[in-house]
Amino acid sequence: MSTPADQSTYKPVRFSETIITELMIPSYSNFGGKIHGGILLSLMDKVAYVCAAKHAGNYCVTASIDTVDFMQPVEVGELVSLMASVNYVGKTSLVVGIRVISENIKTNVVKHTNTSYFTMVAKDEQNNPVLIPGLVLENKDQVRRFIEARRRKEIKRGYKQEIEHIAIPADFEQCKQLLADERCAVSS
Repeated sequence: MSTPADQSTYKPVRFSETIITELMIPSYSNFGGKIHGGILLSLMDKVAYVCAAKHAGNYCVTASIDTVDFMQPVEVGELVSLMASVNYVGKTSLVVGIRVISENIKTNVVKHTNTSYFTMVAKDEQNNPVLIPGLVLENKDQVRRFIEARRRKEIKRGYKQEIEHIAIPADFEQCKQLLADERCAVSS
């Protein structure tokens, strides 16, 4: 039976919860008049950094982002809020969950536009990974998020292994046969 971990350095989720709110201005828009996805990604990276660095007590870098689905467009003039919390911690990395909502300040209509998960790695002054505090889970939602993040990590690990074993036929004719029902044309 393992001994319980020393929890004196653990921090509750609420310690590092972070909200960034920003007004969407015309210079943020794309050619379709909606807010550029890259603007939202940049804001998400910013809020993930703040949340992770607060928890870790160190500089943090983005290691990966698990899916970004743009579910609703964001309009110029809307107020966007990005709510971040630490969902999972490992030894040197942590997963920050981010929920993005936009609010039309004239109509008060609020819509959920994105949810994403950023894996961040804590670094010391020499740019080496550093041990981070454990996480105190204080309610059922936090427990659920921790377990879901751990499950996403397992799925991601399996996906990486599958990708490493993608085999493309060496024979060009076999490749062309694999493309027979696709919307592409091979010219030669």
